[in-house]
Amino acid sequence: MKTTIYMLRHSEPMKSNFSESNDCLQLQNEKQILSSEGEKRAEVLSEADELKDIDVVISSNYVRAMSTAKYIADKNNKEIIIEDGFGERRFGIDSWDELPKSFENKQLADENYKIESGESRSEVTTRMLNALNKILEQYNGKRIAVVSHGTGMNYLFIKLGVANILKDSILKFRFKGEEFFDGKYNAPELFKLEFEKKTLVNIENIRGEWNGKF
Repeated sequence: MKTTIYMLRHSEPMKSNFSESNDCLQLQNEKQILSSEGEKRAEVLSEADELKDIDVVISSNYVRAMSTAKYIADKNNKEIIIEDGFGERRFGIDSWDELPKSFENKQLADENYKIESGESRSEVTTRMLNALNKILEQYNGKRIAVVSHGTGMNYLFIKLGVANILKDSILKFRFKGEEFFDGKYNAPELFKLEFEKKTLVNIENIRGEWNGKF
């Protein structure tokens, strides 16, 4: 019996002036809402045929992810289950100007590289994989929508063996020798993953007519 997971990157967030907030950078990141366009995109995406008859809707604890998931939940008359394991990478900095320009490349080159209290690629991968295995065990044979984040999804795809790190820190997305994703994330972006128990047997990047609407 196959378990189908529709993994989504959240819809378009609002551009915020974080410098005017009293919240710490991590909390600001978690609280970032969708833009008005992002709300429209999330609603359009929820009408995709692939997202009909969903049994379970899961979101990270970030507002922009939950705001994307709510449309899928509403269409399928489901409650949203919050799973922190699908959250975005923690940077471990107090302001964006503290982030080294080479940060992304360093994390791809060294899975243990991180900044102080932030997360390494290895740590993000571990929690993403643990969250994935948890829902595969709990909802075997179900159709599940999971709203997460681009970096976390990239790291999970590397672990699943469908994304390879090339020179110059470029990711190539292939499954069974065929490229399934160009690496250019839309907001939102949709992937269909099929598992037999915990073995990935198919993955597709779903870009249908709904994607052309934004």
